Amino acid sequence: MSDFIWPNFYIVGAVKSGTTSLYAYLKQHPQVFLPETKEPHYFTRVKPAPEQDHLIQRVSSQQAYQHLYRGSEKFSCVGDASPSYLWCPEAAERIYQVRPDARIIVILRDPVQRAYAQYLMDHSEGVIDLPFLEALKKDWTRPAKGWGISQLYLELGQYAGQIARYQQRFGTENVLVCLLEDLHKNPEQTLMVITRFLGIDSQAIHTMDLQSIHNAYRLPRGNWARRLASHPLSRRIGEHFFPRRWGDYIWRHYFLMESPKPPMDPEARQFLQTFYEPEIQQLEQLLGRALPELRKSWKIDTQTVP
Repeated sequence: MSDFIWPNFYIVGAVKSGTTSLYAYLKQHPQVFLPETKEPHYFTRVKPAPEQDHLIQRVSSQQAYQHLYRGSEKFSCVGDASPSYLWCPEAAERIYQVRPDARIIVILRDPVQRAYAQYLMDHSEGVIDLPFLEALKKDWTRPAKGWGISQLYLELGQYAGQIARYQQRFGTENVLVCLLEDLHKNPEQTLMVITRFLGIDSQAIHTMDLQSIHNAYRLPRGNWARRLASHPLSRRIGEHFFPRRWGDYIWRHYFLMESPKPPMDPEARQFLQTFYEPEIQQLEQLLGRALPELRKSWKIDTQTVP
């Protein structure tokens, strides 16, 4: 399709690391176009297992993907925010084939907190019933792996190799690595860096709503809410009869309630720290900087990051 505008920047992940907040902030910028569907996962070419098919939203055809970007012609920055792209081994090459000049934004989080946040989300939605450590080990040893096939709790935090793929394909100057810790502490400064990276007006940051909390942890109001969330029929009804933003609002305000996070199992924390320490050291070498933010929770779980 010669008249199709492929996005020229991609927020590629990691999962539960602030991609929703970054999407919401940049969507307010007058020079940025981001589609209403936040996570099309088009370049991952998702083929979920039958039991997870109703849980995985995705855009599979080029025609459907093109439809997302109708009206984007007048914007200088057109984006796609799909956290599966960081993990997916083929996504970087697929993006490069259609947009070799793309800018890539990676946002990372302490991988121990990241894995736990994903587990809590899965548990709230009725996807997982196992205790955290058992869920980690079972998923790690599953023979079948993939987006919508397994949960990838450990794999999604293996940042170094994933970022290296994008650097090698697009060049280090076209891959920006941000930290969720910085986005929370100083969103204006982080967005200043991002807007400069994208070559758009940084002054527009001052007109954005940077106070709203996006995707914060909430607890199901009961097992009935978890069962409803995981049921194929309720998912289909939500997708086909309600706009996504309505469905998210109804789910978060009527089926979930504000609650502090339950503490992480100390044995699970130690397991994750041992697993990720070599990964973080490798990432520090790749980026040429110390990353204490990625070990934020390793001594005490502060529970300050939703």
